[in-house]
Amino acid sequence: MLGDLLARAREERVFSAAAWSVGTADGVLDRGVLGTRWWGGPPAGEHSRWDLASVTKPVVGIVVAALAERGALSLDDPLPRHLPSYAATDKASITVRQLLTHTSGLPGGTPLWRTHGTRDALLEAIRTTPLPVAPGSRVEYSSQGFILLGLLASAATGTPLDDLVAEYVTTPAGLPATGFGPVADAVATEDCGWRGHVVTGQVHDENAVVLGGICGHAGLFAPLADVERLGRVLADGAAPLLKPATHAEMIADHTTGLRRGLGWQGLDVPGSPVGVALEPDSYGHTGFTGTSLWVEPGRGRYYVLLTNRVHPVRTSDAIAGVRRRFHDAAVRLPG
Repeated sequence: MLGDLLARAREERVFSAAAWSVGTADGVLDRGVLGTRWWGGPPAGEHSRWDLASVTKPVVGIVVAALAERGALSLDDPLPRHLPSYAATDKASITVRQLLTHTSGLPGGTPLWRTHGTRDALLEAIRTTPLPVAPGSRVEYSSQGFILLGLLASAATGTPLDDLVAEYVTTPAGLPATGFGPVADAVATEDCGWRGHVVTGQVHDENAVVLGGICGHAGLFAPLADVERLGRVLADGAAPLLKPATHAEMIADHTTGLRRGLGWQGLDVPGSPVGVALEPDSYGHTGFTGTSLWVEPGRGRYYVLLTNRVHPVRTSDAIAGVRRRFHDAAVRLPG
């Protein structure tokens, strides 16, 4: 059923490849891989790795929560406690919690890479550009906030972000092929005019490229088996990663209006990218490249959908309907 739905979407050229898995902590209910790694390319397979895009964000959120458990930082620490250069800015009162819940006041959707072509210049632009709204005043999805979370986690521990992700997420959860790029065996993303070629195995997000590919908002690649494994771990309560109380705090709703947890998105009704058929307490995250991971804690189910919907161009929004139809159908799977 799910394979037929996704095969039709491929025929409509929404993406060249898709992989999916729906199941519980005890096993898989439906899974598969279809299509080609790029149009006219080799078949996508079990070992093909997908650019997770913003699904990187909750992984980094888990790292931050794990560090808070260990006393390396507090969720209520102000930004300058770990990044002192922010002390004399309008961002000095932003807390770790506000960064995690997208209530920091930092803007979203800002293509800083267009005008700030080096890592130092881009980070300085984040530091010095005035906030459009005061911290805590509203929910605005902001990749800049998770860029800062990645920097903050590294500063608090003296450890590079990729090592922190390995230590606190991929190793304990058993995700051996998940990591930051560049990677081999990747599913292609965009035919990028800026880079002059079809992007394969390098992070799609341009701000992440300027930052070197290892950052808090995007950059992770993973095969289907690893993402479904993470889904099973989360559906079973996240025990290898976090204490029960910490996990519960991460997935609780911390905002008014748009529902945001700590690094996770709740089920907004209407307006959820995965439709409204899932349980009200479900949580997850989507990625711009066409990826998503969603969990229903009450039912103990996870839902993984991986596509390259930005291949060869990002302009179509057809993935929005595919995501909703996929989750509407997946919820009805018996088991």
